[in-house]
Amino acid sequence: MRISKFVAPEIIFGNNTIQQAADACMRLGAKKVFIVSDLGVAQAGWLERVMDCCRLAGLPFATFMDIATNPRDTDVVNGCASFIENECDAVIGVGGGSALDAAKAIAVLAANGGTIRDYEGVDKIEKPLPPMVMIATTAGSGSEVSQFSVITDSQRKKKMTIISKTLVPDIAIIDPYTLITKDSALTASTGLDVLTHAIESYVSIAATPLTDVQAKSALSLVSAHLRPSVASRTNAEAKEAMAMASLQAGLAFSNAILGAAHAISHAIGGMSPVPHGEINAILLPHVMDFNFIAAPGRFGQIAECMGIDTRVLTQREAGNAAIRFVQELSIDIGTPQRLSDLGITDSVIHSICLTALEDACMITNPRDMTLEQAKNLLARAL
Repeated sequence: MRISKFVAPEIIFGNNTIQQAADACMRLGAKKVFIVSDLGVAQAGWLERVMDCCRLAGLPFATFMDIATNPRDTDVVNGCASFIENECDAVIGVGGGSALDAAKAIAVLAANGGTIRDYEGVDKIEKPLPPMVMIATTAGSGSEVSQFSVITDSQRKKKMTIISKTLVPDIAIIDPYTLITKDSALTASTGLDVLTHAIESYVSIAATPLTDVQAKSALSLVSAHLRPSVASRTNAEAKEAMAMASLQAGLAFSNAILGAAHAISHAIGGMSPVPHGEINAILLPHVMDFNFIAAPGRFGQIAECMGIDTRVLTQREAGNAAIRFVQELSIDIGTPQRLSDLGITDSVIHSICLTALEDACMITNPRDMTLEQAKNLLARAL
């Protein structure tokens, strides 16, 4: 019997739970918190909500919002300097994947020193991090529960994947009500990231029964609720379902890791400030088709989670039906269909593939991928 491990933070889920941010920090012993967020979250009013609850609790804080769409190593350095200058002892991340990944990376540097590049890869962090509370305001990244932080190396133009159990936050707050301020494009992009997390973690070579239950539930929720969530900001049922799907997919991929779609997406995102979810949405059907022979039964189960009747289908037919479902879903919610729509050209395919094959997420992809196979996959996605 294979030994399985499953790491997760304390999880607080429900509408208006953002108001518990200060209490969560104080339970962890925080005396002054460093709040990491971004301009979009601030404009939506969620940063002010967190600051208000800190003021009400008498908890001092400092804020940091200078973060790029794909957070850079320079952002992390500046954030760490501000953390130290303000004599903070805990971190709150408020936002989507960019803010949360940056908040984690700032905590890493504050506790361990050096450069963030020193921690690229798996289990490179040696010293404990300051207490971390992560508040998700998009149904997408899953960073609020994961042992991942993805930071762009501005010199190498490469996204660095940092994986360590020390990156799992102490407390994760998921407030579905925050999703009402997201426009349809962001809802679509982040929602397809959730779908990619669920599928890649389910077919990962590191998947376990503990991750499977989370991935399958997330798949069912996204399949049923992403379209109505994109269609209406005020559909409370759809928002709550997508928030839960994001949480469950985050728990799944944090423990099972991911695959080729994310490895390639990280490589593209390091070169171009394109929304991560849009890249995943384009790559996912091609990666599913490539990976099918490695886990045909799993792709049949994915189709079942999507609501497809597979009783009279062969494994290949069920896999094809799942791929078509992903393609039709992305068309329905209006995300780009080809990498060329995002400005990617064939001139950069070779360098993208070289970088992708070195990404930590490629290790758990169920099928080995050569350079030529990666280039052929990208050529089809163009």
